[in-house]
Amino acid sequence: MSRYNSEKYYESLVQVDEGEEFNLNIKRLGINGEGIGYYQRKLVFVPGALPTETVRVRVTKDLNKFIRADLIEVLEPSAHRVEPIDSYANEVGGFELENLAYEEQLKFKRDIIGETLEKYKPEGYRKYKLLPTIGMDDPTGYRNKATFQIREIDGKIVAGLYKTRSHDVVDLETSALQYPLVMKVIRKIVDFIQELGIPAYDEDKNAGIIKTVVVRAAVATDEVQVTFITQSKKLIKKHQLLEKIHAELPEVVSVAQNVNPGKTSLIWGDETTVIDGKNTITEKLGDLKFDLSVRAFMQANPFMIPTLYDEAFKALNLRSKDKVVDAYAGVGTIGLSIANEVREVRGMDTIAEAVDDANVNAIKNGILNAAYEVGKAEDILPEWIADGFKPDAIIVDPPRTGLDDELINTILDTEPKKFVYISCNPSTLARDLVKLTQKYRVEYIQSVDLLPQTARIECVVKFMKK
Repeated sequence: MSRYNSEKYYESLVQVDEGEEFNLNIKRLGINGEGIGYYQRKLVFVPGALPTETVRVRVTKDLNKFIRADLIEVLEPSAHRVEPIDSYANEVGGFELENLAYEEQLKFKRDIIGETLEKYKPEGYRKYKLLPTIGMDDPTGYRNKATFQIREIDGKIVAGLYKTRSHDVVDLETSALQYPLVMKVIRKIVDFIQELGIPAYDEDKNAGIIKTVVVRAAVATDEVQVTFITQSKKLIKKHQLLEKIHAELPEVVSVAQNVNPGKTSLIWGDETTVIDGKNTITEKLGDLKFDLSVRAFMQANPFMIPTLYDEAFKALNLRSKDKVVDAYAGVGTIGLSIANEVREVRGMDTIAEAVDDANVNAIKNGILNAAYEVGKAEDILPEWIADGFKPDAIIVDPPRTGLDDELINTILDTEPKKFVYISCNPSTLARDLVKLTQKYRVEYIQSVDLLPQTARIECVVKFMKK
């Protein structure tokens, strides 16, 4: 029997019941930051457990190929275990590594890239230089945006995140990872909803009004944008709510409503309206100002964006004659940051509001050689090339789903001399590298910690054309 078939055989033999308890030795961390051990050769995933630890666990689910379990007790702790900053760190997503010393978090983020490369095996992967992760001096208070679910529990309005693998909301009265101004605003908004008696959404009954509140702060200007995501267009006591915001939260300069009716896994609906104040807030990166509309994407850690971009630009090694494509451009933060150093920048994004912001941001910053269009990179780039535009450099910063196959094919056909990939997901990066390394060699991968205390990883890949 082969090793693969042997493992499958043992997996099928090992069965456990929900609620069953046993001791477990943790071997490593998984890509989502959970501890991984083996129970009679079957994989067990345990959030909150760390490598080298012996722990007591309780089974929550036997999923045939692996077991999910809760951490009950740490019997032999890791030397790198620390007290979590937030008491609910192991209850909700986004705080997975708070119990791991920060230097070890940085090592994990580099190592997990190596593990995913080993899984997909792109050409030459064993020779890739995986540079040490660049971290923050203070890995707290960095998140400029909060998307908190609003519910009523025992007569009290709460705002927070879902418990892992559930729709039970944990009330986050504090968060060490959020920018302090964001938490100040969200807690005041909760008080206003409670005082005015505005019904929170009831998921079981599909009733109520306010589902979610999104608060984003521009750390350079301390302007705040608040969006109420509602079940219906009717937001009762809207005027009283706005009056309270004016009186007690002068930092809030933009208030919007997004309508997302019915039960859905999507946070945002299609219809967004600014109901008070400005359409945008203004953030600064270096000497440039960026207007951010409600739906426009920007990295959640503005303190580390300059570091990430510096690494990307260093890898591109741009010259004044270069024509650059800024794919998945958002509000244009990447392309506009280099526009004064190159001949031309062209970018695209699928969110129309973001593209509008990018073009306005170019004008506001006096940049005349950059333009952005609405659409998918895999559709627009081939059109530009068919019209005779040939980029010297391409920088891609896709969502967690990675690059579309058509875009990869276009890049391989175009063969730009300079090509950099900013990735937020090692798995889709490693998958994409299998194709990209047909014509490009990976010189190095530089990981940058944009989301400390979480298992999320951002990295810059420098390619050299073969």
